[in-house]
Amino acid sequence: RGEGGTLEREIAQARERLAAATAETRSWKSRAGEAARRANEMEKRAAELAEESARIAARPAELDAAVAEAEATTEAARVESATAQAAERDAESALRATEGAVRVANEALAEARETRAGASARAENQEMRRIEMGRLSGERFECPPPLLPQKAGFQDGDVRSPQEESAAHEKLNIDRERIGPVNLVAETELAELEAVFMGNAAERDELAQAVNRLRGSIGTLNREGRQRLLAAFEAVDQHFRRLFTTLFNGGQAHLQLIDSDDPLEAGLEIMAQPPGKRLQSLTLLSGGEQALTAVALIFALFLTNPAPICVLDEVDAPLDDANIERFCDLLEAMTRETATRYLIVTHNAATMSRMHRLFGVTMVERGVSRLVSVDLGGAESLLAAE
Repeated sequence: RGEGGTLEREIAQARERLAAATAETRSWKSRAGEAARRANEMEKRAAELAEESARIAARPAELDAAVAEAEATTEAARVESATAQAAERDAESALRATEGAVRVANEALAEARETRAGASARAENQEMRRIEMGRLSGERFECPPPLLPQKAGFQDGDVRSPQEESAAHEKLNIDRERIGPVNLVAETELAELEAVFMGNAAERDELAQAVNRLRGSIGTLNREGRQRLLAAFEAVDQHFRRLFTTLFNGGQAHLQLIDSDDPLEAGLEIMAQPPGKRLQSLTLLSGGEQALTAVALIFALFLTNPAPICVLDEVDAPLDDANIERFCDLLEAMTRETATRYLIVTHNAATMSRMHRLFGVTMVERGVSRLVSVDLGGAESLLAAE
């Protein structure tokens, strides 16, 4: 049985090899037929290419002749084009010259027409004036214009041009109107005007004296204002120097008047030198240094001129923990030194822990807020009592 099974497997494998060989044979036969067909097509294509090569063999000579003929035609056309362009340019120049001459002639014609129209209008106007003058002469002097010199007693040669005579006549009329009618109460009016003038002169003298007094008062006020301003400036500067040194644990700072020698018109510059840095303007310091410097200036103002209450809103926001402790120490010193009540608006826990009383708003439930007050001093007393 074992030998039979082996023989059957070998027969099966031989059949598979035979089937594979048969399939490969059919494939090769198909490839051979395809190769023969493609060989025939290539032979036909070679024959066609040979015929095409024979046909185009004579084309280069024909193309050379055609190119030579085209070049000759192109050169002739180029010469004709250049000639035509030159003729066109000459024609354009002649056209422009003709147009310029026509434009000049039209302008001269328009000017001549305007001149003729103006002359006609002036002639008509002069004729109308002549007729009107004749009518006026007949109405006023009861004689025609040629007889006016004899009747009025003047020479014809003394008569100037109509424009000059009209101007002289208008000037005489204006002078007469300027003089006006004779005023019979002029003396009374003159006396009244003189009285008014004397009263105005007295009022003017009083106003001048009042102006001088006001100027003197203004000068006195300016002097007193300068003295008070300088005194207040010196006091604030001394407090500012001391508080700055206290806040920064060293360094120095001062206030400086700039831009004018007059204290009333001068500006104020804050010069500060924190420990380890050079003296510079406030704008060149860091945010925390600027905040501490501003606090020192505010407290210096309150030391110079105390107020009942002082509100500081988020002044400790740019400060770190060490600077917050310095700020709180200075605030406690200010509460002992002055009678001012300080209201601090802050979100910093360290600052809130140093306050005497806390006020806050909490939301007990959605949409309902409640004010909460904590007396830290009382709480410390209760803890100490326990």
